[in-house]
Amino acid sequence: MAYRLLFVCLGNICRSPSAENIMNHLIRQAGLECEITCDSAGTSSYHIGSPPDRRMNAAAKLRGIELVGRARQFERADFEEFNLILAMDIDNFEAIRSIDPAGTYQDKVRLMCDFCTEHSLREVPDPYYGGTEGFNFVIDLLLDACQGLLDFVIQEQNLTPTSAR
Repeated sequence: MAYRLLFVCLGNICRSPSAENIMNHLIRQAGLECEITCDSAGTSSYHIGSPPDRRMNAAAKLRGIELVGRARQFERADFEEFNLILAMDIDNFEAIRSIDPAGTYQDKVRLMCDFCTEHSLREVPDPYYGGTEGFNFVIDLLLDACQGLLDFVIQEQNLTPTSAR
């Protein structure tokens, strides 16, 4: 059974779909599509059914990555469905953990920036109300975090990439 990753932000139209699609891009490059699968969700219901933000998509396209998918809300069942749940910031981390008051799944919830190797931020900033440079920065930050996350999963699951990066 594939190792399942869930990326979570507030609305599921900027940061988490970017992380999902960047991760899928890196997984394809490594030839690990059968071993690792990804999804994304938001802690709020603001944008359910919406595609990724056009400004975020434009920033991703500059790096050869297209953002696909539709926003959905995080639900309690996601704790069972996913091996690792990656929150983009502290607020969403806490929102996810509040759905699990007994702490049964707390070991599955991590901050995305825990996997950065080049950046030292603790949170992925929300670019929604900013300009183009904010979206570009988030893509660069997520490229770093996703590569670190992929390396972590490969090591933890003893996976062997079938193609060079």
